[in-house]
Amino acid sequence: MNNKGVTKISTINDFDTNLVSFFEASRWASDYLDRKISPSQIGYLVQYARIKKYNGTSENTKVSLEELKNYYDSKIISKQDKWKKKLGNDLNWALSFDDLREYERTKHVHRLHPYKGKFIPQLVEYFLDNHIDIYKTEIFFKTGDVVLDPFMGSGTTLIQASELGLNSIGIDISEFNCLISKVKIEEQDIPNLKQNVDASLLKTKKFSKKTFDDSFDKELKDRISNFNKKYFPNPQYKHDLSAGRINEKEYSKEKANQFLSENEEFLRNNGTLDKKNLFKEDDLSSFLTKWFSKRIKQELFYYLKVIEEIQDEKTKNVMRIILSRTARSCRATTHSDLATLKKPQFGPYYCRKHKKICIPVNTIIKHLEKNTYDTIDRLVEYSKLKKNTNHAIIHGDSRIVDIFDEVKSKNLDLYNILKNSKIAGVFTSPPYVGQIDYHEQHAYAYELFEISRKDEEEIGPLFKGQGNNAREEYIEGISKVLQNISRFVKDDGNFFMVANDKYNLYPEIAKKSKLKIVNRFKRPVLNRTEKSRHPYAEIIFHMTKL
Repeated sequence: MNNKGVTKISTINDFDTNLVSFFEASRWASDYLDRKISPSQIGYLVQYARIKKYNGTSENTKVSLEELKNYYDSKIISKQDKWKKKLGNDLNWALSFDDLREYERTKHVHRLHPYKGKFIPQLVEYFLDNHIDIYKTEIFFKTGDVVLDPFMGSGTTLIQASELGLNSIGIDISEFNCLISKVKIEEQDIPNLKQNVDASLLKTKKFSKKTFDDSFDKELKDRISNFNKKYFPNPQYKHDLSAGRINEKEYSKEKANQFLSENEEFLRNNGTLDKKNLFKEDDLSSFLTKWFSKRIKQELFYYLKVIEEIQDEKTKNVMRIILSRTARSCRATTHSDLATLKKPQFGPYYCRKHKKICIPVNTIIKHLEKNTYDTIDRLVEYSKLKKNTNHAIIHGDSRIVDIFDEVKSKNLDLYNILKNSKIAGVFTSPPYVGQIDYHEQHAYAYELFEISRKDEEEIGPLFKGQGNNAREEYIEGISKVLQNISRFVKDDGNFFMVANDKYNLYPEIAKKSKLKIVNRFKRPVLNRTEKSRHPYAEIIFHMTKL
């Protein structure tokens, strides 16, 4: 028996036949990989042609255990062996949280807005909660303590702290990051919020329908669908690619050109119904001009106008996040380049991600509707989980900010707690040297909402690279943060820093900050928002004051 009380299936031959249902396959796979595999995950493998389906009807679909085993052996087992060979046998696989499904890693408000570089909530929870195990041998925070994140980002530490009954403080140089975090953690008047966002969505739908020709989009999608059924049949086309029977680069280029040629006149006739409703675009910034189609820009500006009419500032902020999330999904680019923009794409194209002809989004309406109701649902879900705690979000530079003064002006109850006991500890993930430009990733939002940027004040931004000068600046910047915040942390406080320290900078950072590294937790990063083929590990540095 395994630890779930279910008889373990040790071999494929434990089944009467090699063809099994999704449920049976998930049961076998869970035991084989020693982690939970759901029937929906088996279905995902079938949908994306990783393994074949048998027996036809959806009610009786079966898969081959032999094919499933071969897939896991080549993709999972061999991957772990390669990672250990590349990164060392000291990897703590329990901290990979690889058994969690995607919706668990992005639970409630953690998926309120896309954000590069955020850590998963379970990692934060592991160090903040009151459990112990063979790796975490002591409890570092107790209910009512104050935890600080000086590189707050999208607020993951603050959200989990509140869920665990901890007070929290977050600091970030990016005003937009502070906006995301505020919307996630602040109390909302849900009935009033829902009434406002419902009305705003309806107004935007009416504007779009009156101004633009929806029949064009519908016919274009029909033409693309018929073309794909003929030239990119699923899953046969994907199987042909996997088997090497089709040269994807040559075939896709030929068929994409064929589609554009056959529909040249139709594509040229795309237009608007009522031009008198259009907003002037003379003063548009370069980013909005380059990365959004005419229709999407107009719809975005209309919703912005609606936001301006709202009186309650908290409601306005929620609507800004809904609009920003929508704008990100509607940029004129290919599906595979949404995370990192490469070049604008306005018309139909061959999509290497979906293996067929696709088209960029040409209206915000569906995304706006989805994001509106998803945002409300996530805020409601989190409101039931968070405890009655205090928090403060500070827009400022962690190298110089006076935390107590800032908290005093924002939350007097939290300030009184700090006066008596100071900050219990830190849990944060500083930017990695030369990896992300944190302002640029949300350039569309800064321009939509006319938010001032502070790119030059970022520590370790992508535009400064990873050379010796950049590393020295990084060491100096992170050290100054730790030196400053240490003034507000208890003498016996704990500092947890999540870092991909491939250049071994943190021993020097600790020394300059008058901290000592007392432990290292090394975790493989298996579930990343932005996919990477390269082995990658993070170290959670546990530091204390000297």
